[in-house]
Amino acid sequence: MSSTNEIRATFLDYFARNGHAVVDSSPLVPRNDPTLLFTNSGMVQFKNVFTGQERRPYSTATTAQKCVRAGGKHNDLDNVGYTARHHTFFEMLGNFSFGDYFKEQAIHHAWTLVTKELGLDKDRLLVTVFHDDDDAANHWKKIAGLSDDRIIRIATSDNFWRMGDTGPCGPCSEIFYDHGPSIPGGPPGSADEDGDRFIEIWNLVFMQYEEGPPGTRRGLPRPSIDTGMGMERVAAILQGVHDNYDTDTFRAIITASAEATGQDPDGPFKASHRVVADHLRSGAFLIAEGVLPSNEGRGYVLRRILRRAMRHAHMMGATEPLLARLVPTLNRQMGSAYPELIRADQLVTETLRLEETRFRSLLERGLGLLSEETQKLGDRQPLPGDVAFRLYDTYGFPLDLTQDALRGEGRDVDVDGFNTAMAEQRRRARAAWSGTGEAATEALWFDLKERLGATEFLGYTTERAEGELLSVVAGDTAVESAGPGTEVAVILNQTPFYAESGGQIGDAGIITGPGALRIAVRDTQKKLGLFVHLGTVESGTAKPGAPVVAEVDHTRRSNIRSHHSATHLLHEALRRRLGTHVAQKGSLNAPDRLRFDVSQPTPMTGDDLAWVEAEVNDRIRQNAEVTTRLMTPEAAVEAGAMALFGEKYGDEVRVVGMGHDPAATDKHGVYSLELCGGTHVARTGDIGLFKIVSEGAVSAGVRRVEAVTGAAALAAIETSDRALREAAATLKVNPGELPARVAALVEERRRLEREVADLRRKLATGATAEGPEEIAGLRVALRDLGDTPPRDLKGLAEAILKGGTADLVALVSSAEGKASVVVAVGETAKGKADAVALVRAASAAVGGKGGGGRPDMAQAGGPDGAKAAEALAAVRTALATVPA
Repeated sequence: MSSTNEIRATFLDYFARNGHAVVDSSPLVPRNDPTLLFTNSGMVQFKNVFTGQERRPYSTATTAQKCVRAGGKHNDLDNVGYTARHHTFFEMLGNFSFGDYFKEQAIHHAWTLVTKELGLDKDRLLVTVFHDDDDAANHWKKIAGLSDDRIIRIATSDNFWRMGDTGPCGPCSEIFYDHGPSIPGGPPGSADEDGDRFIEIWNLVFMQYEEGPPGTRRGLPRPSIDTGMGMERVAAILQGVHDNYDTDTFRAIITASAEATGQDPDGPFKASHRVVADHLRSGAFLIAEGVLPSNEGRGYVLRRILRRAMRHAHMMGATEPLLARLVPTLNRQMGSAYPELIRADQLVTETLRLEETRFRSLLERGLGLLSEETQKLGDRQPLPGDVAFRLYDTYGFPLDLTQDALRGEGRDVDVDGFNTAMAEQRRRARAAWSGTGEAATEALWFDLKERLGATEFLGYTTERAEGELLSVVAGDTAVESAGPGTEVAVILNQTPFYAESGGQIGDAGIITGPGALRIAVRDTQKKLGLFVHLGTVESGTAKPGAPVVAEVDHTRRSNIRSHHSATHLLHEALRRRLGTHVAQKGSLNAPDRLRFDVSQPTPMTGDDLAWVEAEVNDRIRQNAEVTTRLMTPEAAVEAGAMALFGEKYGDEVRVVGMGHDPAATDKHGVYSLELCGGTHVARTGDIGLFKIVSEGAVSAGVRRVEAVTGAAALAAIETSDRALREAAATLKVNPGELPARVAALVEERRRLEREVADLRRKLATGATAEGPEEIAGLRVALRDLGDTPPRDLKGLAEAILKGGTADLVALVSSAEGKASVVVAVGETAKGKADAVALVRAASAAVGGKGGGGRPDMAQAGGPDGAKAAEALAAVRTALATVPA
């Protein structure tokens, strides 16, 4: 028997020996085909190579490609578990030629591999060709020695492959294996071809034409080859079984499922074990790539797969989450070939456990309702659509799960009624939303969300992806086209652009498409689950329905990511230095800086900031992996994670962990653990360097720390260092001596300021000062003190009064071009003169408004320091009206 791992290795090794580049499996979420929900064949990652849009450093390749078919037009979900060969997840082995070899060599490789490398019995093999493909038929005769009766000509589209309505296409040739007369079924092309005796194991596509407008087809200048061999089907043959679920990989998972549930793997729950085994594979691989259960798009398909498996686990009596317990078995079987499973082990396990725990609480109630409703129905009468909708809306039962639950009763669901109930709920939601007082322009986004659904975000794992341009908005209107120079908001079905949220600003970049379309995206915002790309059409015409490539500005995203990850480390460092009262009150993660507001009643000292900066840099140098897990908000907080201010959390959250700290037992040895939906570095070392540039008050009890990372931090340090060197050079000292020299200069300045202040006081109050005037029977000192600092005026006025030479003093300063006025009234003048009234008169003369103080001491100012004389004259005039 050949194990699945051995078959995979044999296939890849054969083509590697024959000059093919061994290319890693592409992701299950296609980056280059927005029309596909998931990668469903080996050629998907080479689509642009076949069409000539992309060139690779090799002309022949081989892959073991992971595939999922569980949504859209490629959907095998309903049949999984009940047939021998239907799967949601499967592996496709393939070899590819991009204008290198063609039919003869492709057939030679296929026949050599299946008969010599894998050792299949030649007498059990037969092939199909397209009915008029004489070249392929002749090559099979020559290379394999097959007789005409074992080369079956098929005239249908089953043996003619097309990439789409237009584009590359060509005839196919399929290899079939005969399981023998004990299995019912006939050869391909016969009336009994749907039986299980003759099983297709390998399809060879001869890509030799270009399909144009209807009725036109021309030969490709560089004919190519695309093949796909079903791993599970070949494994079944080589392991001497007829059923894919009896192969080693499936059998290991089924056995583990049987042990965990206590149910015979081949007993009454045989189909349930198979559903669990298949759905575990698709679920684990999707989660490992960052697809998480949700109620939209790919996440919804994943949730449907998982909940179907979880219902079967419940049927088998599993009292604890089953799928999570089977992950180690899956990893042992497939982790060596697909190391992403091992890397994402924790995320996969926790996501499966969370989803099953949440669904288990709804499952019993939902099945109870289903049982109550079916008891009201006649034999085989369909379940009413409104009941199926209630199961979906209240208990999270996807429609196909309800259909699967009723399958054993031979009962269907009124799908039209289900759709009617769904439409009615949307109508009610819209009516409720219309009454919330939102701006009328927001109705546009509601309409688009209702029509288009939520945007698929791919940006956790890629910065470039193909997508379909679903809508173009100019102003407040969805338009059919937008030309160069138009400011637009565009929506794609999937995007790598992050929409502003949780303090992280939106991505910028470029969207390109057919007809030289180029949109410069300056920002990305989120509207009701839609990712809205705001930008300008630079060239071409933006039209809904166009295939486009969305590419994030890598440098900008990297800088934002570094600042965001540094914010998490900063938060924890502040808590450790200042206390657990520190909590985030706001943040900004931009390309050039981070801003972090925290609850802190007193200013941070220089020692505090130095400690925090050193602590963050120490964690950066650890270069620890940044991990992401999926949890409920309650479980995340219970595990020690901190929720970030301003973030809205749903039923499930991403929990980001950074750094190692064995002492942090409350967080399972993780230094920083926070709820966060943003993008982050892969390892803390990617941040590079962290530098605090300022700290200050924002409001009562809230302090703001601003910092920079990476290149921005180096630039900040260089700026400071340059300023230090220049200051040292100016003072003619070494940089190390600068603090002492500056301290000495500051002390010298203070001494000189004290001397100057003393001299001014003597000038203002001494014998050299101009004597007082007599106005209204009062001795009045009116003096223009030039650039005397305003803060000194009150002291000088009091000193003059104490000298006994004046009953009232009015002083004016014109420092820095602005006027400051002080009026002081002595004991003998009280009751006769009001300082407030006099200072307001002076203030008006210098362009000021008002003034204030006490009747015996008042102060005012004005913008015009050149009118000091006018201010004093205004005081003189005001005093002249005072009775003597």
